[in-house]
Amino acid sequence: MLTETIILGIDPGIERIGIAIVKKNTNPPQGEPKEKIIFSECFKTPKTLPTEKRLAMIYEKISRVIKEHKPNVAIIEKIFFTVNQKTAIIVAESRGVVLSAIGKENIDVMELSPTEIKESITGNGNAKKEDIARMLPKIINIPKSTRQDDELDAIASALAGSAKLRYSQL
Repeated sequence: MLTETIILGIDPGIERIGIAIVKKNTNPPQGEPKEKIIFSECFKTPKTLPTEKRLAMIYEKISRVIKEHKPNVAIIEKIFFTVNQKTAIIVAESRGVVLSAIGKENIDVMELSPTEIKESITGNGNAKKEDIARMLPKIINIPKSTRQDDELDAIASALAGSAKLRYSQL
């Protein structure tokens, strides 16, 4: 039985991409947490670059993280936009690049809606970003360095995916 799972959590975007690696150990040594953040970052692409260059940067970054941490599964947030279609399209392009990097390495993917992630972390599918930020340190040890929303969202995605993995066929 697999006792350790390496989970890649992604909060997709074009300017900022939240990336997190969480290690889940179903049988940790006494006193150790079941889940631990191995890596997290808010990766940024310069607004001054053309879209194709920014997407290439995202692909390269995700590929490097995958090669370094060798995740078993990836959790990526589904996009949901009702107002700004231009933003939705560019985020969808970024999401496609991320999925391509993940797919190239034959990593299983679980897609979760923002509501599913919020509900998993806070118990409320309508929670605000501040609620997520307040709740995460109660669930997992987050290093003291400053965290941007995108990075926290990637950590939340990984943790929500971790909780769902118990019931999934991945």
